[in-house]
Amino acid sequence: MTPIPANFDFRGKARSEMIRHGFKPDFSPQVMAEVNAINAAATGAGNCRDLRQLLWSSIDNNDSRDLDQIEWAEQLPDGNIRVLVGVADVDATVRKGSATDQNASANATSVYTGGPVFPMLPDKLSTGLTSLGPNVDRAAILMEFVAGKDGNVVCADVFTALVRNQAQLNYDHAGRWLQDGSGAPCEGNVPAGLTEQLRLQNEAAARLQRFRKENGALTFAHLLQSRNLEV
Repeated sequence: MTPIPANFDFRGKARSEMIRHGFKPDFSPQVMAEVNAINAAATGAGNCRDLRQLLWSSIDNNDSRDLDQIEWAEQLPDGNIRVLVGVADVDATVRKGSATDQNASANATSVYTGGPVFPMLPDKLSTGLTSLGPNVDRAAILMEFVAGKDGNVVCADVFTALVRNQAQLNYDHAGRWLQDGSGAPCEGNVPAGLTEQLRLQNEAAARLQRFRKENGALTFAHLLQSRNLEV
């Protein structure tokens, strides 16, 4: 294998390859002007539900700032578990048909090259005004479902809400804590009720996983095996 030269311009090469394949790695002056004109007061969720009082938490990598998902769950009297999963409502901030919207539509995703990352949205949006960061009010689209005792989803709904992330978790801390109880589920102060909340979310996940397995859900390993057999 040819060694990579010490002066190799990884970002420059990745950028040129993106352009060659039809992506837009750079934000135009029009996009930046739009984004710079947006302020926090313009990112509200309108007349949607106000669910900021719930004990929302997010989980991502240690250094993530573009937090796009939060979760909350509650135990129902019949033993079922109600789960709310919120994703950042970027549409509440980025106007449809705007230069920012058109640029995001052209790329459809942030591009991870194994080195530099080319984000779908400028940092002011992705890590700021649309990120579900801790202790800030944000608009979100919520998926609601109820996991039965056997893992079957008995009802589901989608709606918009105003939320407030109260605990930013990372996979390392939360994973160790759930696995063997070591350490704390998050860095810093642990909000009251968070440990019970995470155990309930973990139980809901276990129910869903068990239901999928019992009902023959395919895994990537199974798909690869079937593909090999076809070859």
